[in-house]
Amino acid sequence: MSTHKKAWYVINGITLYRVIAAPFLLVLLFTGRYELFKWLLGLSFFTDLIDGFLARKFKVTSVAGTRLDSIGDDLTILVAMTGLFVMKPEFIKQEKIAFIILLALFLVQTIYAFIRYGKMTSFHTWLAKAAAIFQGVFLLLVFFTGEPNMILFYTAVLVTMLELIEEIILVYLLPVWETDVKGIYRLFKKKKQASRK
Repeated sequence: MSTHKKAWYVINGITLYRVIAAPFLLVLLFTGRYELFKWLLGLSFFTDLIDGFLARKFKVTSVAGTRLDSIGDDLTILVAMTGLFVMKPEFIKQEKIAFIILLALFLVQTIYAFIRYGKMTSFHTWLAKAAAIFQGVFLLLVFFTGEPNMILFYTAVLVTMLELIEEIILVYLLPVWETDVKGIYRLFKKKKQASRK
C-alpha cells in the first residue's frame, strides 16, 4: 500500500472518529458520566483541529473526506451543545435569545442549501473555522471549569452569526454545490481571476 493511500485511511479514520464518538458521548452524558464525557469531547475537538491540517499536508483532500469532516464537525458541536443544555440549563435560559438567533440562522442556511443543492453545504470558510475554534474553546472551558466565560461566549456567538450569514450568501451566489470555498472574498477573487483569462 502506498504512503498516500495509508495517509488517506489514517486521516479519514481520524475524521470518522468524531462521527462514531457522537452517540457514545451522548450515552456518557445522559448516564451522568460527565468526567469521561468532557475528556472524550476534548479529544473530538482535537481531531477536528488536526484532520484538516493533515489532509492538506499529505494532499489527500477529497469531496467525500470534506463532507465527512463537515458531518463530524456538526455532530461534535451538537453533542457539546446538548452537554451545555444538560449540565448548564440555567445558562441556556439566561442566554436564550442568542441561542434562538443562532438556531434560526442555522435552520435558514441548512434549509436553503437543501432547496438549492439537495444536501448540506461543505464550504469550509475561514469564518467557519474561526467559529469552530471559538465554540470549541468556550464549550470545553465550561465543561472543565464549570463557569461560562461571557466574553468568549459573545465572541463565539458573533463569529458564528457572521459565519452563518456568509454561508447563506454563498448558497445564494453559488448555483452548484462546491466544497472548500473559503469565503465570499475568496469567491469573488477567484471569479475575477477567471474573468481575466
